[in-house]
Amino acid sequence: MDKVAVLFTMEGCPFCVDLKNMLKEENIPFIDRDIHKHEKEYDLFVQVTENEYVPAFMLIEAPESDDPLTELFAPDRDFEDISEGFKIIKSFLTE
Repeated sequence: MDKVAVLFTMEGCPFCVDLKNMLKEENIPFIDRDIHKHEKEYDLFVQVTENEYVPAFMLIEAPESDDPLTELFAPDRDFEDISEGFKIIKSFLTE
């Protein structure tokens, strides 16, 4: 796997559900990380992005290499709405 999308989502979040459904409809693979089940991981994400909103995501290129490239995307910081976030993920994974 040379590219990975990791979504940070929260149970009961309608925006999270919408983004995951959009990705599933397009057969775009992603790893779903519930922020309550992976709290320490999400806390690091929040610390770096200075943003607590979900859905948020990481895009990782060459995750199995010694030096993977990782970009972090948070709502209202890097994208304004779910469709814009979807386009970022889709573009990254289909380049």
